Amino acid sequence: MTAIIDYDAGNIRSVEKALQSLSEEAVVTRDRDTILNADRVILPGVGAFGDAMEKIRGYGLEEVIKEVVANKTPFLGICLGLQLMFERSDESKGVAGLGLLKGEILRIPESEGLKIPHIGWNSLTFPNKGRLFEGIPENSYVYFVHSYYLKAADEKIVTAATEYGTTIHASVEKDNIFACQFHPEKSSDVGLRILKNFIAIKREG
Repeated sequence: MTAIIDYDAGNIRSVEKALQSLSEEAVVTRDRDTILNADRVILPGVGAFGDAMEKIRGYGLEEVIKEVVANKTPFLGICLGLQLMFERSDESKGVAGLGLLKGEILRIPESEGLKIPHIGWNSLTFPNKGRLFEGIPENSYVYFVHSYYLKAADEKIVTAATEYGTTIHASVEKDNIFACQFHPEKSSDVGLRILKNFIAIKREG
């Protein structure tokens, strides 16, 4: 069973529907025991970094998320969920993220001919082999919606990248922690394969 963390963010139901299309039992919840007993956990979301962290802390979910990670349960952040895993964001200065991984979230730089927010399909390169991308060819296209992007402190955790005015760290993997800046649930067959690969990952230890 996959627990999808509910902290009043947008886009949660589309993740649930994508998992159900893969015949995966998915529960949208903020119940501590349900989350901790799940086989894997997803933190999805669209919205503002500061508002999201306020809700996560208000619902007591920060401690639950850190317990999930400590328990070696496979944990996937999607879009805003990826950004929240890091230390800070230009979008909400002074607000600490979850700090599960080292790095910062920066605003996509203004560049002639590029619209912000970045909305649309971009191809991925794979600087380091990641388990989410098993069976997926390099230069496959996935769907993005964002104005801010990840710059990870340790480039060895970056499993996918794309270019949009700058190099965007589009996916990361470290131990049982996974994250995608793009939306696999909106990325057609490639995205469903990424979610299927995540479902196949077992708890370590």
